[in-house]
Amino acid sequence: MRAMICKEYGPPESLVLGELPRQPLGPQDVRIKVHACGVNFPDTLIIQGKYQLKPEMPFAPGGEVAGEVIEVGEKVSNLKVGDRVMALTGYGGFAEEAVTQAFRAIPIPEGMDYVTAAGFSMVYGTSYHALVQRGQLKAGENLLVLGASGGVGLAAVEIGKALGARVIAAASSPEKLQVAKEHGADELIDYSKEDLKERVKELTGGNGADVIYDPVGGDAFDASLRCINWNGRILIVGFASGRIPQMPANLPLLKGSSVVGVFWGAFVGRDPKTNFENFQHLFQLHAEGKIKPHVCRTYPLEQAADALNDLLARRVTGKVVLTPQAG
Repeated sequence: MRAMICKEYGPPESLVLGELPRQPLGPQDVRIKVHACGVNFPDTLIIQGKYQLKPEMPFAPGGEVAGEVIEVGEKVSNLKVGDRVMALTGYGGFAEEAVTQAFRAIPIPEGMDYVTAAGFSMVYGTSYHALVQRGQLKAGENLLVLGASGGVGLAAVEIGKALGARVIAAASSPEKLQVAKEHGADELIDYSKEDLKERVKELTGGNGADVIYDPVGGDAFDASLRCINWNGRILIVGFASGRIPQMPANLPLLKGSSVVGVFWGAFVGRDPKTNFENFQHLFQLHAEGKIKPHVCRTYPLEQAADALNDLLARRVTGKVVLTPQAG
């Protein structure tokens, strides 16, 4: 099968278009014909050997796919051949076919196309789990979203708004903030020009944010610790800035605040029932028009390096998606 292959660790340009053998199918697995594959920040790490998951080479990156089930393992009862699904694969999605465990695949709701579905599961699954299970976000609270125009950030803006929070979106340019505003943000902060700490305090009457959603890390995390409300929760989602910050332990002590880790991928495996319930609510919100996935561009499989480089260069708003069946 055609795939974009990682044969040695390196930048996106090191990926090569070639043929990989079909993966074996386990008794609880499904094989999916990949119509679309979401491109995510972990894909940029896994090809450099910087991610916690290190597949045996050669392999195709790509942890999130949408497509048609073409084969099921002998112990699979929840899915059948012909089902349209969105699925987590860990890796292997930059290819014409992918194999994953059946519990990691969810039927695509009627009316949702493959490209939208490929950009849905990881960002909305992560952000919903973060805000609901980990952040305990309540209606009327102030939610600060860092990196608010990126994939998970934009999903957090929409979900936070749907849950009744007042959403403060922070991003690095007016253009990115405009996207966040179009998706429901109430207040905007350009942290390339404004002091994040002071602006958040100004917008919250000096109290600070109740919940802070942080997929960025680095300097933004440092500032966030200093503009959190009493009993606030800061959600550690990722480190897109490249720097994993160190925390002075006295700061959460003084604010009675919590620093909460968010690892949605592990949550899916540990609590698939709750994850499934999360998605039923997300699909309801989508049907009601309260969340509108934003895919800014699609690429054919052979342009995977371009997609990854656009992500690394912060040229992406929302999601970018590969279409392996095209061409």
